[in-house]
Amino acid sequence: MTPENFILQLREDRTLAVVRTQALPDAEALCQALAGGGIRTVELTFTIPDVLTHLRRAADTAASHGAVVGIGTVLTADQARAAIDAGAQFLVTPGLRPEVAAVATAAGIPFSLGAMTPTEVAQALDLGSAAVKIFPARQFGPSYLSDLQGPYPGIALLPSGGINDQNAGSYLSAGAAAVCCGTSVVPPAAVQAGDWADITARAAGFIRALG
Repeated sequence: MTPENFILQLREDRTLAVVRTQALPDAEALCQALAGGGIRTVELTFTIPDVLTHLRRAADTAASHGAVVGIGTVLTADQARAAIDAGAQFLVTPGLRPEVAAVATAAGIPFSLGAMTPTEVAQALDLGSAAVKIFPARQFGPSYLSDLQGPYPGIALLPSGGINDQNAGSYLSAGAAAVCCGTSVVPPAAVQAGDWADITARAAGFIRALG
């Protein structure tokens, strides 16, 4: 996946699902559940035990579920290389990680670096971040994204943290390319129980709430 295609899909779907759980019984089924509800971009995180095994499963079965699967909470170059080797189609970091950016750039993999201040946003862009993850978004709210559009017109912003079906639309209206959805769509209990119908319903409800 090219950076351009990554941004295009984010703008089309307007959301990315961030999965954090202590157990993932079936990565393929999870991706099918999310894609069935209209969320085609899925971020597994390095906080998930044995995440690389789950990532390989999701990558190997992409033809059946149709989701683009990447990995988040990437902190080191070694993690970035391992994720790419396991089939990650994009990488996400919680903060500025130049070493991760370097690995992803060399591999031609799109990535989203985490930032908060205008200076950090500029650094993320300089490092080649396809979209800049604004985290934790709840600290400043949607209006902060509008403010960032002034010095950085046209920037692809990806707010994360504290976003749900009640406030997601406000972030999009403020200029976000897409929003990250987390436990409101993929609650750990539902993932661990393999309640895929519930997750599909939650994903569909979140997409409807975006307007």
